[in-house]
Amino acid sequence: MVSKIKMTSQSNGAKASATEQTAERPQRQKATGTETTRRPTVEERQEHGHALREKTPRSSHAFWAEAPDRPDPLRLLEAQATTRLSDLVPLRYARMRVSPFAFLRGSAIIMAQDLARTPTTGLQTQLCGDCHLSNFGSYASPERTLLFDINDFDETLPGPWEWDVKRLAASCFVAGRGNGFSDAECRAVVMAAARSYREHMAQFAAMPTLGVWYAHVTADDLLNLLVSKQRKKQAQQQIEKIRRHDSLQAFSKLTEVVDGQRVIANDPPVVMRVTEEQLGEEMRTLFSQYVQSLPNAQRQVLERFQIIDVARKVVGVGSVGTRCFIVLLIGRDDTDPLFLQVKEAEGSVLEPYLTKSAFKHQGQRVVVGLELMQASSDIFLGWMSGPTGRHFYWRQLRDMKGSIEVENLSATDLALYAEICGWALARAHARSGGNAVEIAAYLGVSEVFDRAIASFAEAYANQTERDYRAFLAAIKAGRIIAASVG
Repeated sequence: MVSKIKMTSQSNGAKASATEQTAERPQRQKATGTETTRRPTVEERQEHGHALREKTPRSSHAFWAEAPDRPDPLRLLEAQATTRLSDLVPLRYARMRVSPFAFLRGSAIIMAQDLARTPTTGLQTQLCGDCHLSNFGSYASPERTLLFDINDFDETLPGPWEWDVKRLAASCFVAGRGNGFSDAECRAVVMAAARSYREHMAQFAAMPTLGVWYAHVTADDLLNLLVSKQRKKQAQQQIEKIRRHDSLQAFSKLTEVVDGQRVIANDPPVVMRVTEEQLGEEMRTLFSQYVQSLPNAQRQVLERFQIIDVARKVVGVGSVGTRCFIVLLIGRDDTDPLFLQVKEAEGSVLEPYLTKSAFKHQGQRVVVGLELMQASSDIFLGWMSGPTGRHFYWRQLRDMKGSIEVENLSATDLALYAEICGWALARAHARSGGNAVEIAAYLGVSEVFDRAIASFAEAYANQTERDYRAFLAAIKAGRIIAASVG
């Protein structure tokens, strides 16, 4: 068991804030020997958005074709695996081979290179970077309001807003096919997501700056979208279940008593305890470094907790093989637990195709991107570097976190879910990029963009299935080793 370590207060390490990016930088004018800034008017920004249709027609977003010089996608996965824990890489591949949708989830690095070849308007926003259907879900705000939002930011980076939209759209089509829907039904799902993004972006473009910043999607908002009383009742029951997903529930499920001590239960290879001999005094140093990245109030809260145990925990699909841990802390007594997740942050898969991150620390990159895009963020978000120099970020393991199993949705329900995801993505882009006016003007009120995105999604779904078949063939040939269970 890891020694109980009292949390000590550290000097305040202020979190860096990202500079708001705009599509058109203000013109600078000389005035009486000093430099003043003239901001473009809303009308000028709208004109700029409209003008971008000449450079990048909305219909051009339908384009996808596999280029003759397209790099071998499997080589990208193999190169990525070299930085990961070798004993977990076969587990990652096992989870990816379940279906084309699972393969898409685990292959953000492949789609990043493909998106770099697609048309863009040049308008920038903060990107999720891995924007697929399963990277949205619920979580609690600090005020304990249940919110719906993007929930994975490992690949976040400033970039073209279209990239997030296209990855979301492709995931809609791939998931729909996996559920046995016709291509017409899959197109309807994608159209629902694209239409929602476009219409909500128009709403955000008309709102005051702080109105956009404070906007959020709540569980009640989702319930209001449901017409059927039966479906509302089922959704309400699911929401109540999610509200119970907290550290106390995790405490009961993930721990056991050994020799009179409460510890994290071993469940190899998914959960494996880290012994005191493996960490020793390093835990005090690592935790102290993390605490320094927090505001003073949060640091004082953590002073009231003690570390009880640590374990390595496998998470997700694409993240399998990165170094991820869970830390069990106890406050006043055993009825007051806190679980924190420590997740490795590697460089974004988008970075080879975009401007290098402004943050040297990849954990800080993730935290800042999350705080920019999410309507409300975890109070324990922070970062630190491991003993070998690897970068990590911290957050709560369970804080009313919940997600939808898209594999179990009907065509109607998947379209509704895609609509909600499009709404959340539009809010995140409008909040983080400052280009809502230009993007909304570019998108307009017709379905030209929606139809183009649906065509792209179908073409890229075909590409994903080709890549998936090549992936299965590589497993069969022994080029790629997948675990027998995933």
